[in-house]
Amino acid sequence: MLASLTLRCVVFSPPHFCAPMAGVTHSAFRRLLAEFGGYGGLCTEMLAGLALLGENTRRSPYTRRRPEEGQVVYQLLLRNADRIPEIVARLAPCEPAGLDLNCACPAPDARCQKAGGELFEDPPRLAAILDALRAAWNGPLTVKIRLGKNTPGWEERLADRLRLFEECGVDAVTVHPRFFDEKLKRPARHQLFAWIAGLTRLPVIANGDILGPQTLDANPQPFAPVAALMVGRMAVARPWLFARWNHPGPTPDYGDAWFRLFEYVREDFPDEKALRRVRTFTAYYARNFAFGHRLASAVRSAPDLDSQRERAARFFEADPPLVSAPDFSGVQ
Repeated sequence: MLASLTLRCVVFSPPHFCAPMAGVTHSAFRRLLAEFGGYGGLCTEMLAGLALLGENTRRSPYTRRRPEEGQVVYQLLLRNADRIPEIVARLAPCEPAGLDLNCACPAPDARCQKAGGELFEDPPRLAAILDALRAAWNGPLTVKIRLGKNTPGWEERLADRLRLFEECGVDAVTVHPRFFDEKLKRPARHQLFAWIAGLTRLPVIANGDILGPQTLDANPQPFAPVAALMVGRMAVARPWLFARWNHPGPTPDYGDAWFRLFEYVREDFPDEKALRRVRTFTAYYARNFAFGHRLASAVRSAPDLDSQRERAARFFEADPPLVSAPDFSGVQ
């Protein structure tokens, strides 16, 4: 893999990205990642396009971008081409490093809007959105996809969408090699990356069950043709992952990282929303510990932020034993 990925003169170095994750990759979490560093690009969480028109993008925790974050790609959830120039203009003060169209999300809310994974299944509507984005935005434009629906002909449909992306001026495609209905229930099909990369001239960003350098060390061949890597859940559990990718260091202070995230969330969100964001983060972070379910349960049931902090302090004061590798089964 090359040392960097360059899209329309924007350089992502190293070619390692933190994936967009709903409820997680908000401004507070990106601030924590930025303090550790080591990545080439960060992604916002999935942003509903029309909702952005009512946001103060400089202050909203969904869109706010601190200079120390580096290259930030803004991911959009769109159902049609309506008002795309306004949406893109609304993001201009944030100075995005790129825009990404979500064609992968299998969540019911996205499906009800005929967006995300449902948009992938509608080529005319998809083409209209991409054409409008390309006309309104001259920076890097990427698309995040899964394999589509697990029905006969999925291979041809995937190849057709890749051709459509090329025709519409997309600059790169992120592939999560699971079908829509699988969510995160079965291992990602890393063996398909070489085949997918052979179908398109676009750079392929590999996503799905990438846990760090150990994933590539254990099976490097599937990743040989990809241009970049995107990490999701492991980057939440271990926000220092990118910093330690090629530069091993001492064991971090796990409690300190949790408390920093807690304070950043509290600073950026009103209390009720902060409470939920801390719960979401902790569900992943707790997987670092042998008895992490106690931390997750205590934080989840806390009635307010002060209680969350107090309960987490008791957990970390007990010097909880770590696991060698987090297990994310049951965490979507």
